Formats: sequence, C-alpha cells, structure tokens
Amino acid sequence: MIRAIVKNDIPVCVAVIRESFRTVADEFGFNEENAPRFTAFATTEERLEWQFAEGRPMYVCEADGQVVGYYSLHLQENGECELNNLCVLPEHRHQRHGEALLAHAVEQARALGCVRMNIGIVEENQKLRKWYERYGAEHIGTKKFDFFPFTCGYMKRELKE
Repeated sequence: MIRAIVKNDIPVCVAVIRESFRTVADEFGFNEENAPRFTAFATTEERLEWQFAEGRPMYVCEADGQVVGYYSLHLQENGECELNNLCVLPEHRHQRHGEALLAHAVEQARALGCVRMNIGIVEENQKLRKWYERYGAEHIGTKKFDFFPFTCGYMKRELKE
C-alpha cells in the first residue's frame, strides 16, 4: 500500500532512505568523508521536516504494516517535477515495490499537472539507469561536482499520456 506520509512518519522515512541508499554507498565506495552530501549520509529529520512543511508530496510504501519504501516529488517550474529519494529497503527489493512507487509517482505528478519528471542518479550505477529506462525514462546528460566522488546522471520521463 502506498500512502502520503504524516509528520510522525518522518523518523522512519529518514531511516528507510538512509538504509536504502547505504547499499549504493557501499557498492561504490562512498562514505561520510568522501561524500557527506550523498543521500545515505545527508538525509536528516530536520531536512524532511522542512520539505514536509513546505508541502512537498511525500509517500511511503508499506508491506505487512512496515514502511519499506519512500519517494517525494519536488515541484519545479514549467510543469516539471523532480523525483527524489525513490528507494526500497534492501530486504524488500525485487518484490515490485520500486515499480509500484514509480508508477504512483508518475500518477501523482500527472495529477499535479506535471508534464515532465526529472530524475537524478549516480551515473556509475548502470543497473539503476537501465531500470529507469525500462519504465520510460531517457538519459539526458551528466555533470561532475567536486563534492561528490561520482558523476551525477540526469534522466527525464515525459508524462504526457
């Protein structure tokens, strides 16, 4: 079941995000010293509380009464939105929760009037890139930042029906 979060969900959302993104950090050798701004290390209750207070659409996926996944949307200009922190706990992956979260995100973005969804990824994570491509996202570029030990990849998904 996917539902909008309530403020009391924020601590568990932070834990889910950090644990989910930690597998990427471990796989690619990121840590708090070389990538302090990476999601696995930078997500805090204060940050999510601020995003919640600003009205950002935020959702969780539950299975057997436990929060197992999360995503949020950041509404941008020109009918665009950014998909943020779509994640599923490692022990609940490969059970279609990610697919359900992505489909829900597309549905919610369309309902909010968005015509394009922007997605940022760790470019070196080719498995994730291919996963998004399977669901209609197109790779549109990369950018290297000094504060990350990886390249940021950018994708888009057109939302017109």
